[in-house]
Parts: sequence; C-alpha cells; structure tokens
Amino acid sequence: MKEKYASWDVSKPFLRLYNDEQLGHMFAVLHEQLNTHFESINDRARSTHHYWANNSRDLIALIDELNGILQGLKHVGVEVALDERYGQAIERCNPWLSSSGGSTVPDDFQQIIVVKYEPVFTRLGRTVALKKRQAAVKLKMEGEGSYAIVYSYVDPDYGIKFAIKRARRGIAERDLMRFKQEFDIMKRLSFPYVLEVYQYDQEQNEYRMEYCDATLRTFMARRNSNLSFNSRKRIALQFLYGINYVHGQRLLHRDISLQNVLLKVYESGAVLVKLSDFGLVKEESSKFTRTQTEMRGTIRDPLLHDFKSYSVQNEMYSIGWILAYIFTGRESLKVADDEVGRIVRKCTTTHNISERYQTVRQVISDVERLDSPATDSPA
Repeated sequence: MKEKYASWDVSKPFLRLYNDEQLGHMFAVLHEQLNTHFESINDRARSTHHYWANNSRDLIALIDELNGILQGLKHVGVEVALDERYGQAIERCNPWLSSSGGSTVPDDFQQIIVVKYEPVFTRLGRTVALKKRQAAVKLKMEGEGSYAIVYSYVDPDYGIKFAIKRARRGIAERDLMRFKQEFDIMKRLSFPYVLEVYQYDQEQNEYRMEYCDATLRTFMARRNSNLSFNSRKRIALQFLYGINYVHGQRLLHRDISLQNVLLKVYESGAVLVKLSDFGLVKEESSKFTRTQTEMRGTIRDPLLHDFKSYSVQNEMYSIGWILAYIFTGRESLKVADDEVGRIVRKCTTTHNISERYQTVRQVISDVERLDSPATDSPA
C-alpha cells in the first residue's frame, strides 16, 4: 500500500495533517481525493442534482479501495479509524451512486461536512482524545510556607484531584530560582515514594503535582491510638526507601520534617508515603549554599554549624526524629529502651557524629529486622 501511493501527488496542506512516516502519504492522498468528491457533490446538490458519470465511477472505486485498505491494514494488526463524519457521508452516498450514466443526487441530500484542517484517518493506539476545558477551576488553599503556597483543585475532565504549588508574589530572585530548581530536581526524580510533579507555568511561577491526603503529622494525629506496629513499620520503611533513593541520586534533602513527609490514603486503609518539598535540596553541582544565619528546616541537627558542611550524618538526625514519631506518635526523641529506641538513638546521637549510621541502607536493614510485639494486632 505504501509503495502504491508513494508516487501519487498530494497537496502540502494534506501532508501536514499526517505525522505518520509509514502511512501518512497514503492517508493524505485518500483524504484529498475524498474532499474533492465531497465538495463537488455538495455543489451539484445545490444546482443540477446530477453527479457526472466519470466522477461517480471514480468515487465508487475510491470507496471500494478505501474499504479494502482499512480491512487489509486490520488484517496485519494496524487498526485505522475513519472520521465518523466521513463514514456517514459514504453511507449516504452509496445508495444513489451509479457506475453508468452519472448519478442523481437526492433532493433531500444533506450537505457533507468537508474536513480540511484536521486528519480524518487515525491509527488507533497512537492517540487519545483529550478534553480541553477553558473554564477556570476553583482552588482550595492547603498550606503555605515562607516562599510558596499550595492549593488543590479537581480536574473537571477526569474528576481527579491535583495540587498546585505557587511561588509567593514578590519573593527574592534567589528564592524564585530555588523554587524553579526544586521543580527541575523533582521532575527528574522517579520513585514510588517521591512526590511526582508534572508541569511548570512560567507566567504564574507555579507547578502542578500529585495530590496527597495528609502530612505525616496530621495522619498520625488522627490514627496514632489505633495504628499497629506493622503498619508503623511499613510507613517507616517507605519513608526510608524514599530517602535512600534521593541519596542514591547524589542529593541531600536538608528539610525532612513532619510537614514534608506526605501520605496518600486509600479507602482500604493502605497508605503510600511521598517525600516532598525539595526547596533546600543539596546537590553536588548546586551553587546555592546557605550560611549559618540562613539555615532553615524544622528539625535541625544540633551538631550542624552551617549548610555548607551538611552531610548524610546531619540528615540522619532528622531521619531518626521522623522514625521516633512514626513509632511513638510523639513529637520528641523520647523512645523506649528497645530495638526501635536503639535505632533512633544511633541516628540522633549528639556525642559523636561518626557514631551515627553512615548510610540509609544501614537504617533500612535494622528496621526491616524489627519484630512486631506479641500483642500487636494484624496489620
């Protein structure tokens, strides 16, 4: 089929409609021929109601050829859809087309909608129909920080909730650059336990991201009394897997907190941890270096003197703090004298930073070995 139509002339406006290297030229030829016939039939329906003999035979042959092409492509696994308007037009023409003496166009013939600026042949499996509503949607504020505000909204086409993080108006240029850097870094991260971001809007200085139902703080506050040890362990491991992935990308988060660990909560009770807020992230190539007076973050390692020297061992302090909260539900480092307590203390010891865990993998290994208490209910 491709070879048969390769030598046929076709106008550039039709070629531009089909971005298909294999079959685009053939589709353009067929589209242009159908348009020529349909425009002529519309004209004859308004005047003599007679469609010439040669043209009638050509259109009958074209319709037969078109049906054969679509069936042949389907036979080899290539499904092509013809625009519904053109399919209906062919059905309306078939009854009165004659191969001899010309064809009489019915008096009540309905004019054919001639499609000129969009394709009428579509290879199925290569496209999806997307609705494009222009109406504005209402935003609900979910939270705010020093340089950005987070909103949520429900996509009207699909009924799915998304979040928008928007930079505050008038923030310092340095903070705006960091905001954009946060998006760029999160966009290249791809992991189940890291928040996914989608699109940056340069005009609004905002970006879209997946919506989460709760922060770790709000989740634990509502469920702490009923949460089993096994459930806590799974949340802790998801959190650690996410941090380990980030470290594997040669990044340090530097702002791990109860607000920046988010959770997607499902009706079944299952939860999915999502790390967010990478505004203070440190990467090897970054030019952003905070001094002691500029340090931010709600969980600060007491052994950290400035962000320039921030290391994995400093991150361990906030990791231990989060683990203590997950297993106890209390916002403190007070833990029992058990295996969980030992892990937390090894993360957060202030006697000697070298005595802390050296990698998150080591923490994961110890948490994975934790056994649930005999009294713990099934997770």
